[in-house]
Amino acid sequence: MASSSRINYLLCLFQSSFFGRLKHFVEIIDPSTLFVSERRLTECIKLLDEFKHGTLPPGVSDLQAIIHPDTGEKIFMPFRMSGYVPFGTPIVVGLLLPNQTVVSTIFWQWLNQSHNACVNYSNRNATKPTPTSTFLQGYFGAVTSAVSLAVGLNVLIQKANRLSPATRMIIQRLIPFPAVASANICNVGLMRHNELSEGIDVLDENGNILGSSKIAAKHAIMETAFTRVVLPMPIFVLPPIIMSYLEKLPLLQTNRRLLLPIHSLVCLATFSLSLPLAISLFPQMSQIEVSQLEPEIAMATDCKVVTYNKGL
Repeated sequence: MASSSRINYLLCLFQSSFFGRLKHFVEIIDPSTLFVSERRLTECIKLLDEFKHGTLPPGVSDLQAIIHPDTGEKIFMPFRMSGYVPFGTPIVVGLLLPNQTVVSTIFWQWLNQSHNACVNYSNRNATKPTPTSTFLQGYFGAVTSAVSLAVGLNVLIQKANRLSPATRMIIQRLIPFPAVASANICNVGLMRHNELSEGIDVLDENGNILGSSKIAAKHAIMETAFTRVVLPMPIFVLPPIIMSYLEKLPLLQTNRRLLLPIHSLVCLATFSLSLPLAISLFPQMSQIEVSQLEPEIAMATDCKVVTYNKGL
C-alpha cells in the first residue's frame, strides 16, 4: 500500500466534522505557505515518504497546501488553494467595480474564469489523466457562459428604465454573482467531465485501491460544484451591500480616492472568510457506502464504506 493512500485515508478521519475540516482548510489556504522554501519542501517530502504508520507527521499541512495528494507534484503557486485569496481578490475587486462597460465586463469575467479553470484543474482528482482537450473544453465553456450571462444581464438592467439610478447600480453590482456561480458549475463540470466516463479511484479502510467508480466521480463533481456556488455568494453579495452604505459616509463623500482601497479591503475580508467555509462543506477525502457503488467494487471488499479524493 502506498503511503500517500494511507495518508489520504487518515485525512478522511481527521475531517469527519465540519469544524475539523474548517480548521484543516484554514491551514491549507494560509498564504504564508506560498513562501515555503524548496529546502523545507524537500524535507517535508522526505518525511512524508518515510511515513508508513501512525499519525500524520508535523508539517504535513504545509505540504498538502503545496503538493497535489494524487500526483505528488508541486502545484503552481497562483493555482494553489493558499493562493486563491491573494491572487483572486484583485479579480473580485475588478468584477465588482461600479459602472462597468461591456468591454470591462468581458475582461473581468474572462480573467476570473481563466483563474478558476486553472485552480479547478490543479486541485482536481488526478487518479486518472486529464486530456488537454478536456481542459480547453471546460475553459472555453466556462468563459462563454460567464461572459454571456453577465453581458446579457447588464443589457437588461440598462434597459430597465423604471428602476431608479440607485437601485439600478445596486442590481448591476449584484450581477457578477449569478454569472460567476453558473459559470463555476459549468467550469467544474466540463473541466472534470472525463472523471464521469473513466471513474475515480476508491480506497478501502487500509488505503488500498479497490477500483475506479463513475458513481463516486459523480458525487465528487456534484460536491465540488456545490462549493463553487456557495463560495461566490458572500463575495459578490456582501461587498456591494456594504459599499452602498459606506459610500454615503461623509469621509468617503469628501475623499473619493479612498473608495477603491476600502472596497478592496471589504472584498479581501469576505473572500478570506467565504473560501474556508465553502470548501469545508465536504471533506476532501469523502466517504460513500459501498452499496451505492458499482457491483464489481462492492464484491471486491468487505468494507461498508470507502473513500475517494473529491478534489478542491
